[in-house]
Amino acid sequence: MTWSQNYAPVGGIGTSALIAAIPVVVLLGLLAFWHVRAHIAALIALAVAGAVAVFVYGMPLSLAAAAAGYGAAFGLLPIGWLILNAIFIYQLSVETGQFAVLQKQIASVSGDRRIQALLIAFSFGAFIEGAAGFGAPVAISGALMIGLGFKPLEAAKLALIGNTAPVAFGSLGTPLVTLAPLTSLDLLELSAMVGRQLPFFSLIVPFWLVAAQVGWRGMVAVWPACLVAGGSFGIVQFLVSNYHGPWLVDIVAGAVSMLSVVVLMQFWKPAEEQSNPAAAAAASSNAAVAGTGPAWKAWLPWIFLTVFVFAWGMPQVKSQLNAWFAPQIPVPELHNAVIKVPPVAPAPTPEKAVFSLNLLSATGTALLLAGLASVVALRVSVGRALRIYGQTLWRVRISLLTISAMMALGFTTKYSGTDTTMGLAMAGTGWLFPFFSPIIGWLGVALTGSDTSSNVLFGNLQKVTAEALNFPPLLMCAANSSGGVMGKMIDAQSIVVASVATGGHPDSPTAGAILRSVFWHSVALAFLVGVFVMLQAYVWPGMVPGAK
Repeated sequence: MTWSQNYAPVGGIGTSALIAAIPVVVLLGLLAFWHVRAHIAALIALAVAGAVAVFVYGMPLSLAAAAAGYGAAFGLLPIGWLILNAIFIYQLSVETGQFAVLQKQIASVSGDRRIQALLIAFSFGAFIEGAAGFGAPVAISGALMIGLGFKPLEAAKLALIGNTAPVAFGSLGTPLVTLAPLTSLDLLELSAMVGRQLPFFSLIVPFWLVAAQVGWRGMVAVWPACLVAGGSFGIVQFLVSNYHGPWLVDIVAGAVSMLSVVVLMQFWKPAEEQSNPAAAAAASSNAAVAGTGPAWKAWLPWIFLTVFVFAWGMPQVKSQLNAWFAPQIPVPELHNAVIKVPPVAPAPTPEKAVFSLNLLSATGTALLLAGLASVVALRVSVGRALRIYGQTLWRVRISLLTISAMMALGFTTKYSGTDTTMGLAMAGTGWLFPFFSPIIGWLGVALTGSDTSSNVLFGNLQKVTAEALNFPPLLMCAANSSGGVMGKMIDAQSIVVASVATGGHPDSPTAGAILRSVFWHSVALAFLVGVFVMLQAYVWPGMVPGAK
């Protein structure tokens, strides 16, 4: 059985888009306003999305069920696998007392919680985004900040805001490496174009992050640190993306940003230090289980994490591991059964649905191996390590269910074509398209949880629309990825990851509370990206590589 997507099932694109948006509105409403638990809200929204797909879009029930099952499985492998093992490394560090040592070292750079937020949520988070992506930066940054005395909701919010500007170059440039062949654009030119958009926001985000944390006056008091963190990151982001390519942008820029802030702290201090009220209590409670040995020992879990994730992300290693340990299994009923049609595809094209078991090739396995290396290096017994892993699995059990339900929802909207309908509605905006082009990318990431998936979903649509309206395709395709990064803080996957990373405490926030705390930040930053792309299209066309 094959079925062709129909992007306007009730006549016009506008009316169809309103109907297509119902599952998204239901999900956001249940989370943000009715305070429904995330996994229940996801299941309800999934049921609504299935009804829209079957009864409005005419998708066969068997295909809709297969799409939901595919998404649920993808939620466990690789996303759930990654989260489980990232949290295990953190729990191992805490249980062995090494996290207390690490906390003391970070505090020695600066006891000011604004500086700590810049170092962890922005600079270190960007470094992890470059190596791993797929939720790891939010999970690890959130957990680190909790250990330093940040309130759980604050830690979640800051981790999500910080994980924006680096996302287009995340996971060794995967979003752009994926986008280039889909649009037949040159990868290096695409990297350069994104590298002429995001550095401006890399400069803004540290200021934005601290303002969201402590307000305008509190941010002004540490503006040199914000400038150094964002400025150093943005400059390196531009240089590497324009003169090397997309692969190492975040890793190099994140490392330079961290080092720059550390150096600044040797010569400058805030006039009034703002410490976390809970930091002293956390330090005293952790002191009872503080690790022994040299100070560098506390960094071993994170060093192992960086080394293994970086190695797993190298194209040669990834390709070989995929060949050995990632058998490609066509999804029954779904593989090549859904036909994408113009303008989303140049011609009617079957949509692949191939599930990879990722037995040893997923980034989550690299994190597990980093955890096992830490077990050996920290001399943790097998029994104790198994107990910690079991506790971690129990802690994230509901979250794994939530992630599976969220991904089932995302895959249902993808294969039914409802998300494409919403993108097409924005594409029909004429001369305003440069503004709405990044908003389409923002919508794609908010729906799918991935800048890579958003590029796959809307990349060709951006190119076709740009050519029809006489805009540079390179600019609009890059805008899809650059705008998409601002949707990363509100997608269901990131919200759940943040909830898991900051859970287990008396005042841990719900997914709905986290969503409410970052939603308008995401909208405002996406709006600014739209304005910036408009300026590039009409005022600064020379910023496009190859423009005359």
